[in-house]
Amino acid sequence: MKRRSFAEIEGVNPMEKIEMIIRRLLLAASFLLAALSILEKVLNLTGYTLLRGYYTPFRLLEFSAIGLLFVIVLQLHRIRLSLNSKGTK
Repeated sequence: MKRRSFAEIEGVNPMEKIEMIIRRLLLAASFLLAALSILEKVLNLTGYTLLRGYYTPFRLLEFSAIGLLFVIVLQLHRIRLSLNSKGTK
């Protein structure tokens, strides 16, 4: 199945496109923060640091979890709206 770009999606209003972009950006940022957390922890175990102590690896993992929580909420909201629109037709 070929993925469609945002410009190819027709019948979707601009707010839905913005919501899709926000979901994807939050998902990518959450995974990047989780990877950075793991990398920082490994570096800390070897005696080095990447973030110079500004954020602990656990704090980065918390930020990642918060971002993923918002992604899940946005996705569930989108599912609920699509189910409601199918039920009214």
